[in-house]
Amino acid sequence: MKSGSNLEKVLSAGHFAVTAEIGPPKGGSGRIVESKGEQIGHAADAFNVTDNQTAVVRLCSLASCAILARMGLDPVMQMLCRDANRIRLQSDICGAVALGIRNILCLSGDHIKFGNHPTAKSVFDIDSTQLIQTVKLMRDEHKFLCGEEVSGEIPLFIGAVENPYSDPFEWRVHRLAKKVKAGADFIQTQAIYDIPKFARWMEEVCDAGLHEQTHILAGIIPVKSVGMARYMRDYVSGVEIPAEFVRRLEDAKDVKEEGIKMIVEIIEQVKEIPGVHGIHVQAVGWEEIVPEIMERAGLLPRPII
Repeated sequence: MKSGSNLEKVLSAGHFAVTAEIGPPKGGSGRIVESKGEQIGHAADAFNVTDNQTAVVRLCSLASCAILARMGLDPVMQMLCRDANRIRLQSDICGAVALGIRNILCLSGDHIKFGNHPTAKSVFDIDSTQLIQTVKLMRDEHKFLCGEEVSGEIPLFIGAVENPYSDPFEWRVHRLAKKVKAGADFIQTQAIYDIPKFARWMEEVCDAGLHEQTHILAGIIPVKSVGMARYMRDYVSGVEIPAEFVRRLEDAKDVKEEGIKMIVEIIEQVKEIPGVHGIHVQAVGWEEIVPEIMERAGLLPRPII
């Protein structure tokens, strides 16, 4: 079933897609979401809204995506297994459709210990692969997990995430294959800095034929300080930042400019890797830089379909 999402249309037409991330506020201000949408709405094909990222309470992804949809943008609703059981998850899937949301990204969720409620209970009634299967079941077979009929259509473009760098490396493609088999229409990866290792992963993805079964969007995280680069290198699981990347920032007279320059270089290299269908830009807290990066990477204007 066609979801009607702009992201699906862009990818189906063979364009190099761009998705960008929008971080909702720690409160109920819809205007903050609107402002970010206004800043970068022309610079990407669809817009992920994080769902209590790093286990920190924020305006929910469902409401934030509804605001973006009302603005005429194409939101990607992130949905975590950490915070809800299968009843709530299926209910929110129906709610997303009712509010005009046409993309969904299925995630496990960051560990509770990283957030601002470290004594909260995690749910994990189902895992992220089972959540993908659930959305596909509701969309394609019009069934809830219990077997009862879903009333009406569930036109959703289903996404998942993957980390090309986690150990054991040789099992990463097998893990991806499970998500693709479960029903993932597109994949957004962890941040890409080590291009040769990502290229090796993509070679295995293509050898397995997975690039023909799903759309791979390479994760891009702009770096605006040396401290940010060191922190991600040392503390963010699954992110591999080469020493040369950090050295260039340390030696730069203008760190932000050098960070942008290096990210544009990464995008240009990623575009040449076979099987990559687009990028996912994660500049949460620095969303305003996305249009400049897209302009300098030659990815503006975005296609109108």
